[in-house]
Amino acid sequence: MSVPAPPTIICLLRNDLRFHDNEVLHWALKNAGRIVPLYCFDPRHYVGTHHYNFPKTGPHRLKFLLESVKDLRETLKKKGSNLLVRKGKPEDVVQDLIKQLDSVSAVAFHEEATKEELDVETAVKQLCSRLRIQIQTFWGSTLYHRDDLPFRHISGLPDVYTQFRKAVESQGSVRPTLQMPGKLPPLPPGLDEGRIPTIEDLGEEGPLTDPRSAFPCSGGETQALSRLQHYFWDTNLVASYKDTRNGLIGLDYSTKFAPWLALGCISPRYIYEQIQKYEKERTANQSTYWVIFELLWRDYFRFIALKYGRKMFFLKGLQEKEVPWKKDKQLFDAWKEGRTGVPFVDANMRELAMTGFMSNRGRQNVASFLTKDLGLDWRLGAEWFEYLLVDYDVCSNYGNWLYSAGIGNDPRENRKFNMIKQGLDYDGNGEYIRLWVPELQGIDGGDAHTPWTLSTPSLAHANVSLGDTYPLPIITAPEWSRHINQKPNDRGSSSRRPRGQPYTPKQHKNRGVDFYFSRNKDMH
Repeated sequence: MSVPAPPTIICLLRNDLRFHDNEVLHWALKNAGRIVPLYCFDPRHYVGTHHYNFPKTGPHRLKFLLESVKDLRETLKKKGSNLLVRKGKPEDVVQDLIKQLDSVSAVAFHEEATKEELDVETAVKQLCSRLRIQIQTFWGSTLYHRDDLPFRHISGLPDVYTQFRKAVESQGSVRPTLQMPGKLPPLPPGLDEGRIPTIEDLGEEGPLTDPRSAFPCSGGETQALSRLQHYFWDTNLVASYKDTRNGLIGLDYSTKFAPWLALGCISPRYIYEQIQKYEKERTANQSTYWVIFELLWRDYFRFIALKYGRKMFFLKGLQEKEVPWKKDKQLFDAWKEGRTGVPFVDANMRELAMTGFMSNRGRQNVASFLTKDLGLDWRLGAEWFEYLLVDYDVCSNYGNWLYSAGIGNDPRENRKFNMIKQGLDYDGNGEYIRLWVPELQGIDGGDAHTPWTLSTPSLAHANVSLGDTYPLPIITAPEWSRHINQKPNDRGSSSRRPRGQPYTPKQHKNRGVDFYFSRNKDMH
């Protein structure tokens, strides 16, 4: 007489590619004899973006995702299990596994917040309902749990971040991380683990590595935990984070947690616990608090997505505001290719294209330039970022673009960044410009931000021919002149920071979402 197979739970993993603090795996281990951790490369992720048909998952993010999937498989193998990998729609893959295993008692997954992801959840739920298989879902993507918010309903979520932050800080609490077991049961017999595809399999060419990158890191939980250990405990960099987070060059000016957070390679609650431990054992200051401040911005946009649904993707935004957005291909191409003739914009856009990363300061400026200076449809920028950013997170990306476009969660009307002032404030000596716009390497000091204001002899001396080796600005804003006219000469200002002097960013009140680009982006 054959012994019936023990109950099996399929753990559908999506943006939760970690073992630590993973409630799906934690619950499955308590409720089944066998578990099947599953990751699906959904073909819908490798088509065009919704409005402008840019590739949906670009080479930088895809490389990081593949590394993260591989790392999770290795981690699960060390625990005695494995990660099943399949190419296909999750609802189809789950159906095939249920037929193959004939002992599946439940399917478990973490819930998401936006339509395409929710459509997948609906399809899986309908499948399981039809087959009379239990569905178990969890909320695990934010620092504060959705059910613990101090609002009766998500519709009561404030439309201003500060109100949200004060409410959760005074009335909410963060749930502790889960204690995970040391070992996992093996996969059911007869299951092929599945090959992890290559970048080429998924329709992209492998990205070139660039030695200038501010994010030369690999994907995966192992690397995420190593980064936290480095930034917190090995170097104490977290204790000066608020002072350095608006940097532009190098790995350590910010936490750089955002790419790992986007795929769930690190738990925001784990970061929170480590901050608490650091504050107790080392020091507590504005910088340590500011990491939590940034995590809260990330939470906020996730909850905004729950509140507003598809409005996050509509042209009129959350405010349903009529704006005469343009769709000028020539202007957009100049922006995306870093050919606007405005060096601070061009440097940031080239860094994004070459590395899949851009600083928080850069994101705010290039978004303002696209929407406020060029007047282009904000969704062009949002979908371009979706294509290229290694740390793309749907809620943070679209929430931040709405914010920059003035149709989201910003209570102040007509916020607009001054490209020249911002460039001189945060790259006063022009080092970042010369790093990413080599055509301007011959221009000394802060004058690299405004080459069109230099004399013909100065340009000739720097081997710059405007309109030839580097473009003239496609637009100039009247507010720039206030900062251009303050320059003492066209060969660089002796009043500006001399080369080699450490960069100390000015403290401005505006923004902070380190974990994306709305306020302060570090988690970039």
